[in-house]
Amino acid sequence: MLENTPQPIPILTARQKQFLKALAHPLSPLVQIGKEGMSAGIIDTVKAELQNHELIKVKIGNNSGLEKHTTSQAVAEQTESILVQLIGKVFILYKANPEKAKDKKIKLPSAAKPYPVRQ
Repeated sequence: MLENTPQPIPILTARQKQFLKALAHPLSPLVQIGKEGMSAGIIDTVKAELQNHELIKVKIGNNSGLEKHTTSQAVAEQTESILVQLIGKVFILYKANPEKAKDKKIKLPSAAKPYPVRQ
């Protein structure tokens, strides 16, 4: 009965976001939103790429006519992913894939930063 209930999207700490930004830095955008705008095909492509890679960049084309803030938020909501960062017209999305092999998963740093113990 609870299988179809959507899981709450976790909130990332600043430390976790910084980690994901560093991982995404060398990546190229895998999905580009063009003049067709946001369509069901774009959302399906983003979902598929998130399942394969967990962390992706999406670029909003100059001729798309879409506003970057609302578009990035809408894509994140529709794909049930986390908007990590928006720079210019490129945004980074993260969605953990529980079915991915353990050694291929992105392992986020713990939410609580342990403080060093002074002796």
